[in-house]
Amino acid sequence: MICSQCQDRDAVVHLTQIVENAVAQVHLCEKCAAERGIETSVSAPANPLGEFLQAAQQQAQQLPGDAARCSYCGTSLREFRASGRLGCARCYGAFEQSLKDLLRRVHGSATHVGRRYEGSDEPGLERGATLAELRGRLDDAIKTQEFELAATLRDQIRTLE
Repeated sequence: MICSQCQDRDAVVHLTQIVENAVAQVHLCEKCAAERGIETSVSAPANPLGEFLQAAQQQAQQLPGDAARCSYCGTSLREFRASGRLGCARCYGAFEQSLKDLLRRVHGSATHVGRRYEGSDEPGLERGATLAELRGRLDDAIKTQEFELAATLRDQIRTLE
């Protein structure tokens, strides 16, 4: 198509204008479109998130520590970054600094500040084992009709419960 304004060059911009319910199509060359203030260069829209992710990916590919490997399972830091999974428990020690940096970037800190695991209640475990043993002995005493021993064992169980 030829430019509607200059009738000389090929049209690269095609406008559809609606004026008083009438549709008019205007075909302009690059020069005539620029004179009307219409931008003709095709520019990619700014996408800051895409640019950030692309920069992060390039940076990750160029990290010098990527050659580091776990001495036990042979997993490399590059493999961890690609899969998001470590090869074994010893990888935590082999990649300690990189993991700390990752945690710092993701969570804001490399140290845990949330709820703490209190661990198992050791006296409770011992008490449970003792109760199970006493109940077993109580059943044996009842079966053998040793009622005095059974009464003593029953009292011990009640004090532990």
